[in-house]
Amino acid sequence: MTNFNEVIERKGTRSVKWDFADQLFKNDGILPMWVADMDFQVPDAVTNALQDRVSHGVFGYTMPDEDVKQTIVEWVSRQYDYQIEKDWIFYSPGVVPSLHMLVQALSEVGDHVLIQTPVYPPFYSVVKNHGRHIVKNQLDFDGERYTIDFDDFEKQIKDNQVSLFILCSPHNPVGRVWTKEELQKMADICLKHDVTILSDEIHADLVLGDHKHTSIASLSEEIDQATVTCYSPTKTFNLAGLQASYVTAKDKQKRKRLERQFHGQGINMLNTLGLTALEAAYKDGEPWLVNLRHTLEENVSYVRERLHNETDSIRVIEPEGTYLLWLDCRKLGLEHEDLKTFMQDQAKIGLNDGASFGEEGKGFMRMNIAAPKETIQEGVERLIRAVQSA
Repeated sequence: MTNFNEVIERKGTRSVKWDFADQLFKNDGILPMWVADMDFQVPDAVTNALQDRVSHGVFGYTMPDEDVKQTIVEWVSRQYDYQIEKDWIFYSPGVVPSLHMLVQALSEVGDHVLIQTPVYPPFYSVVKNHGRHIVKNQLDFDGERYTIDFDDFEKQIKDNQVSLFILCSPHNPVGRVWTKEELQKMADICLKHDVTILSDEIHADLVLGDHKHTSIASLSEEIDQATVTCYSPTKTFNLAGLQASYVTAKDKQKRKRLERQFHGQGINMLNTLGLTALEAAYKDGEPWLVNLRHTLEENVSYVRERLHNETDSIRVIEPEGTYLLWLDCRKLGLEHEDLKTFMQDQAKIGLNDGASFGEEGKGFMRMNIAAPKETIQEGVERLIRAVQSA
C-alpha cells in the first residue's frame, strides 16, 4: 500500500521535475513544485506487473491486444459513464504528441483553431507549429472562479470560421471541472457551426470533492460523432515516464484520417512497459486512486488555509480537479518578471510561470501539490516567509 506521506528521493533519477530544476530556475536551493508529475509511488499492482514483465527479460515489439482494449473500454465506462468500442482506440506515447497529430489530421493549413485561455502551454504550439491560427475564447474570472463566456465563444467561432476547438477538460491550469450544462452549451455551438471538438481529458480521473468528470463525447450521439478524445493513465497513476496514452473516435471518417496520420508517423503501438503499466493500473489501481484523491484534497485544504490565514497577498483559486493549484499573486503588486524572480530568489520554490499559459496568466503562478505533506508544508512555509519579509 502506498504511503502518500513518504518522501521519496527523486534526485539522481534523471527526473525532469527535480534534476532539471536547478538549471531551469538558476538556483540550487529551489524546492520543485512545478511540472505535472507526482512525488508518490505508483500502485503496488503496477510495480508488481512491471517487475513480472521485466523478469521475463525479452522486450521485443509489443502490440496491445483485445484484452488491453477491453480493459480501456471498461475503465472509460466505469469512470466516465461513456460507452466506447474497441475499434475507436488509437495509441500514442502521450497526449501532447496526440494533439500534434490530431490537429494535422482534423484541420487544414491556414485553418483557425479555438482554445480557452489561460491554458496548458502546448495548446499554443500544437496549433502554431502546423500552420494553423490560434483563436482565443478568454475564460471569465470574477476573482474567485473561472467561467465560460458563451457569447464570445460563439462569436469567435463565427467571426474566424473556426474549424477545430481544443477543449481542456478538466481545465489546466484553472482547475475547473466543467459541468454537463457547460459542456452541452459548448458542444451545441460547435455542432451549429460544424466545428470538430478535440477534447484533452488527461486529468479526467483527478476530480476533487463532489465534482464529477463528464466526457463531452458522452452527451449525445451527435456530439460523439463530432468529437475526438484524448485519455491517458499517466497523470492519474504517475506513469508519465512510461509514455502511454490513447485516443478515441466514434466517427468513421475521422478514424480514417487519424489512421492515416498515426500510421504515417509510424505510431501504432505502445512501448512494452507502458502497456503493462496501463493495463495493471486500470485493472487494479482504483483503491490507490481513491486514496490519492483524499490526499490531494487534504493538501489543497492545507495550502488554502495557511495562505488565507497568514497572508492576504496570495489567493488559491479553488480547484475542482487536477493536482495543480492556480495561485492569484496579483496583490503582491509585482510585474510578472519580478514575480517570477520573487518566487525563485526569495521564496526559493519552483512554480510554473502563469504567463506561460497565456497573457491572461500574468500575475498568477501554478503550484503542484501532488507531494507528501512534508514537501507541501516546506513549500508553503517558504512562500509565507518570503511574502511576510517582502
